[in-house]
Order: sequence, then C-alpha cells, then structure tokens
Amino acid sequence: MSSSTVTLDGASWLASAGTYPRSTLALWEERPDAPVVLPCGVVFDVVSVPVVFGRRMLDRLWEEGPGSGPVALHRGRTLLFAAPGTAQRLPSLMEWEEWGCRGRTDEIPPLLCHGNGDAVTVPAPAGPGPAAICEGSRWIVAPDTRHPWLPGPEVLLWAAVRAARAAVRISISPPADQDAKVYDVSRRR
Repeated sequence: MSSSTVTLDGASWLASAGTYPRSTLALWEERPDAPVVLPCGVVFDVVSVPVVFGRRMLDRLWEEGPGSGPVALHRGRTLLFAAPGTAQRLPSLMEWEEWGCRGRTDEIPPLLCHGNGDAVTVPAPAGPGPAAICEGSRWIVAPDTRHPWLPGPEVLLWAAVRAARAAVRISISPPADQDAKVYDVSRRR
C-alpha cells in the first residue's frame, strides 16, 4: 500500500473535485492539517463502510485483487474512493447478488454509496492534526498522483463479497455431538 501522506499532485487531484480548487489548495497551504468537505460524483465517488469491514475489503483488494485507489478513515468509517458512477451502480449490483436478502448475517454491513449530489469530509493532506486524531480521520492510502486509479463498482462488489465470506465461516456440517462415541474405522478391511 502507498503512503499515508498526500503528495502535491494528490492534493491537486482532491481539490479538483471542489468548485474552487485554488481556494482549497490555498487553505491546505496555510493549514495542511485541515480536513475539508468535497463533492462526489465528478472526480470520484466514495463507498463508506464500517472500519473493520473496510479493513477486510482492503485486505482482499491488496492480497487477491488489483489494489485500491485512495482510502481514508473518518469517524469510524472506511472511505474507499471509487470511479465516478460507482455510487449509482453498486447498489443495483449488490441487490442482484442478493446482498440485502433475509438470511444474510449481521456481519455484512450496508455499503453507503456517495455520488453525484453528495459530499464527504476528506482528511487533511499533511496527515492528522490533533483534532483529526481524536475523530480518527486519516489517510490509509493517500492520493499521490493527479490521476489515481479508482476501482469501479464490480471491483468493490468483488472485494465486499470476499470480505464477507472471510468474516463469516459457515459450516455445512451439523455441530459435533460432544457425547457421541467416535470409532476409528480407517483400519477396517
């Protein structure tokens, strides 16, 4: 995974999501420890998941998949930055996969999708300041280029399904009867 400090190119990419990118960059130049609220839907979408499940998704993305785009923590949520349009498409893919059906366990949390018309708070580019540390706001995978790779809805669905499978171990055998007599039949003719 990459660094947890945003590069100048990464800051420019983040700021480009806002209405006034130069003002955002000027704010960060003056206060590099200031988080800001940026709109979603044009430069990036964000998929927000509880922090533990987000870590499981990141593990799947980096160990078995293509990696991730920028990822942040903010107030107990993992924010996965995704390709624009992901927030609109991912819920229908999840429904198609029967994500929300009864019978699924509580281990599988809802994925909150932020797209066109939404905004998210992004951590400070210079790393967490004292206030951000209290809120748990920081970069896990900081943006480091003007054009970072952003996963689409299919990649995030893939990671979520695998994270859920890793979190919930389901046995197809009934639980063992503790009082049952067990005989070794491997040596019988």
